[in-house]
Amino acid sequence: MTDGGLTNGLCNTDVSVYPAGMRVILTRHYQTRFNADGRILGWGNSPPYHDWKDNVDFIDTRLHENGINFDAVYSSDLERAQETAKIYADSFGTPEVISIPELNEINYGKLQTRKKSWVSKHYPQHKKDPDLVYPDGESFRQMQQRSVQYLSSLALAHPQHTVLIVSHAGVIRGIVSHFLGLEYASSLKHSISFRYIGDFLFNGNNCVRYDELGKPSGFVRDGVIEIPFSRPGSNS
Repeated sequence: MTDGGLTNGLCNTDVSVYPAGMRVILTRHYQTRFNADGRILGWGNSPPYHDWKDNVDFIDTRLHENGINFDAVYSSDLERAQETAKIYADSFGTPEVISIPELNEINYGKLQTRKKSWVSKHYPQHKKDPDLVYPDGESFRQMQQRSVQYLSSLALAHPQHTVLIVSHAGVIRGIVSHFLGLEYASSLKHSISFRYIGDFLFNGNNCVRYDELGKPSGFVRDGVIEIPFSRPGSNS
């Protein structure tokens, strides 16, 4: 048993045994030059890194191998997520990408373009305190609240749909920690690869099953959870 009352290792990998609800496949955008250089990007833009396509091709292949078909493709409204989502939409024959600002990465405000090492040195609570508000920006908690609220409303509105969402590492950590009932502050530093593929099954706006189809996240590699992972009695 883990924090939040989640049951480890008791989840059937066949999604058909669970109550009908939205299935969400959540991935990260392509790697940018700022990502590779260890810089904060937030709401800014940066060109793709030279080998970005390897990661995108990996995810595209894994999704096809798993036989997943999408009713819709969503992304944040930031360029790197929109462009990545368009690649997957074209690959799966989905007519458009729906861009949602609530799925944007955290707004780092004045710290945008700073080296992550500089931010950690000058803001000791960086990625330790989710309520730290960055200058002219927002906190991780605020980012988590807006993205979780949007995903919850989406799951309630389209319970029979399977959707692909392309977002950001910060958003992914916030979504995983919320819907799996994990303590948020300790979740802020778990790594999210550019080959991460999260697989969420909802009943209403509760996540009853979680798995990973790509490179394991820090939540798995650090031993916080085991996958596949179920929470069949969730009322949160």
